[in-house]
Amino acid sequence: MITDLAPDRQLAVRYAPEGVRASFATLLALDARLAGIVRATREPMVGQMRLTWWHDALTRLDTTDAPAEPLLQALQRDVVGQGVEGAALATLVDGWDVLLDPLDAEIVAQHGERRGARLFALAGRWMPGEPALLAEAGRGWALADLAAHVSQSEIAAVAREQARGAFADAFARRWPASSRPLGALALLQHGVTDAAAPWRSFARLTRFRLTGR
Repeated sequence: MITDLAPDRQLAVRYAPEGVRASFATLLALDARLAGIVRATREPMVGQMRLTWWHDALTRLDTTDAPAEPLLQALQRDVVGQGVEGAALATLVDGWDVLLDPLDAEIVAQHGERRGARLFALAGRWMPGEPALLAEAGRGWALADLAAHVSQSEIAAVAREQARGAFADAFARRWPASSRPLGALALLQHGVTDAAAPWRSFARLTRFRLTGR
């Protein structure tokens, strides 16, 4: 199982049922790889070419054996082999591709939908929950992460504001136990960007794991 994830991702994976941890970790590793491409890109054309390669490679996982690329091999084994199509994984590339354009509120919203909501929907195949809650939590997770990494202060503020709205909707109702690892991932990211003290964020996470609220 892939283990070189950020600490909050590792914790969320440990919360997941043992039988889906490898799949969940590998899906998050794909997100991290795509993030790394965009964050290292200085020339949008180069970033576009690299993302297009990944889009095509992910799509081919449905019909051919993965090439000698460890992450693609892990994705074919642990994700495609567990019911998530390569073509569905390829749609996650769209969430990063939009960030290669000049950023504004609409681009930020598209990132939240195409990266976060889609990723949580795919992971929800293994950890099912109410689709609307998963989508809002995924949007909040992606937007809060964007706010923590984007260098433009005005865009960071827009992303934080959109994330707050998504989180408010996501956690307005009780979550079933089956999807709480995904809710925990969103709350962990919320804690990174929220002004609340760390102990308060941890207390919220503990309560959520126990009660779903």
